[in-house]
Amino acid sequence: MQRLNKSFFERPTLEVSKDLLGKILKVGKCSGRINEVEAYIGQNDPACHAARGKTERNKIMFGPAGHLYVYFTYGMYHCANIVTEADGFPAAVLIRSIEPLEGKELMKKRRGKKDNLCDGPGKLCIALGMTKESHNGLKAEVFDDNFAPGKIKSSPRIGIKVGIDKKWRFFY
Repeated sequence: MQRLNKSFFERPTLEVSKDLLGKILKVGKCSGRINEVEAYIGQNDPACHAARGKTERNKIMFGPAGHLYVYFTYGMYHCANIVTEADGFPAAVLIRSIEPLEGKELMKKRRGKKDNLCDGPGKLCIALGMTKESHNGLKAEVFDDNFAPGKIKSSPRIGIKVGIDKKWRFFY
């Protein structure tokens, strides 16, 4: 199993998004296979947090690639993204879902559930113990174990009101 390096993430976001499917995200003692992502690309993407420019909240999105951009939303959930592309260009891939591999009992304890532990961006952050305060800006630990996902599908992104014409949600 090989850890993905910065050059993997410095590529175009749509390529990175699809290539992240089937890779393993590791956070502490827990890990899971990425099975759903969404791309957010630059200031011309109205759904991207950087659409209105650089702020204190989104500054991580402007680089370097391969780092986590974790934010708090709806006053109750954290969401985890991995920064992509060149330094200075704001883009990231939202990790929407993972299939738990390691640390499943810890994930169950954190979520207070036995099933559907990581099938949503807020759920997976709770299960993995990810917060803005403890993970924002850290290097993402993503590994390749040569798993090949099945047919990759795409659809419009979920939970947004702008940029809904873009089919930048990828899953298998």
